[in-house]
Amino acid sequence: MKVEKKQIDDLNIELTLGVEPGDYTEVERRKFAKLRRTADFKGFRKGNVPDSIIRKVYGDQVLFESVNEVISKGLQDFIDENKLRVLGEPLTSENQPEVEWKDGNEFSFVFDIATYPEVTVEVGKEDIVNKYTISASAKDKAEMIGNLKKYYEEQKEEKTDEEIESELTERLKSEYAQEAEWRFTKDLRDYFVQKTRFDLPEDFMKRWLFEANEGKVSKEYIEKDFEGFLADFRWQLIRSALMKQYDFKIEQKDIEGAAVNYVRYQYAMYGMSEVPAEILSSAAQEMLQDRKQLDRLIEQVEDTKVLDKLKEEVTVKAKKITSEKFRELN
Repeated sequence: MKVEKKQIDDLNIELTLGVEPGDYTEVERRKFAKLRRTADFKGFRKGNVPDSIIRKVYGDQVLFESVNEVISKGLQDFIDENKLRVLGEPLTSENQPEVEWKDGNEFSFVFDIATYPEVTVEVGKEDIVNKYTISASAKDKAEMIGNLKKYYEEQKEEKTDEEIESELTERLKSEYAQEAEWRFTKDLRDYFVQKTRFDLPEDFMKRWLFEANEGKVSKEYIEKDFEGFLADFRWQLIRSALMKQYDFKIEQKDIEGAAVNYVRYQYAMYGMSEVPAEILSSAAQEMLQDRKQLDRLIEQVEDTKVLDKLKEEVTVKAKKITSEKFRELN
């Protein structure tokens, strides 16, 4: 097989594979031999169907499968030999010539291959990220107090203004602390996505997203949501780089703990806060049998490890903000 590599840029390769009859005839021979042993035609005993009939009926299929088998191996060999970190999977190039599927022909196949960039993340005290302390604005507080008073009136329950304000203060303290922590984590991630610059093969990625989804999403939809996808993808690469940089490992107990916490949260959503440990553990173990769920949990554990470390390494700037102003943040 003739292999011609054209380096388009640092991340994109155009690879041409030239397939000659000698590359695929042995593969064809094996496939025809297998078909002769298993083919079942009326008028012939199994295993005794003439070669001419086998070739007439299955020739096109065998040629296609044989050439594709050779191509797949050639692609994988090239990737392995060059130690490429391939993004997605090779795509048929837009420069692919028309193929005449005829036994004995030479074939030329052109593929676009994209590779991952090298990602280096610098972290230090010069990196400054805001962490907010939220207080209710006068407008929000008045509205919430009014709603609480109305609720207790409807329930025919008497509460003093002081009791209502005390209850509201405790409730907001917890809610605002959660919202502030969520925002801090988001801003920390966004900060490093913006700071850590590296190129990505964006045109290839759009094509790959379209083909990987097998037409279930339109090119227009991909284009519309591409910036969000790109930010998520950049964070995945940054997170992966930091996992190596800090020599973090994912252990089974980390994943199991994340699964139990997720199950506990799901029960809490339905108002069930006191669920026995054995039920949580059983549900978590069942969850871990689902490959998609497992992958999501691994990502969650990696996120937690990396973000917790970043919170220690950067400069955290305390900042007070009202609930109204907090909602106006991008």
